[in-house]
Amino acid sequence: MTIAVDFDGTIVEHAYPQIGKPIPFATETLKQLIKDGHQVILWSVREGDLLEQAVAYCHERGVDFYAVNTNFPGEENIHDGMTAHKLTADLFIDDRNLGGLPDWGVIYQMIRSGRPYTPYQKAVPQEIPVKKNWLQKLLS
Repeated sequence: MTIAVDFDGTIVEHAYPQIGKPIPFATETLKQLIKDGHQVILWSVREGDLLEQAVAYCHERGVDFYAVNTNFPGEENIHDGMTAHKLTADLFIDDRNLGGLPDWGVIYQMIRSGRPYTPYQKAVPQEIPVKKNWLQKLLS
């Protein structure tokens, strides 16, 4: 699976343009996803030196990305003189997701199991039992 991951607010706390404090288990989870065979792409608004700092931060912690702000290594990231373009990924991990950023342990379990996340998982049972009517009860 190709997984695009934001940096500020997702791997580290928001402190842009500085690098914020690490978000617990972010780099450990990313290393495991890479070990599991996923292509992890850093997807950030950072550019130039600020982007290089983010890549170096992750590299120092053992996270080496498949690509950075591109779909694959070596791809030109220029479109009509601008660096922004649509990234192709199977999954995007970003603190600005609808519902916010789940805990990195939850993120890993979602990817590993293939089950979607809902912030109401603990409040709502996964399977709602179907009530039988009186005839179904009689025949069962």
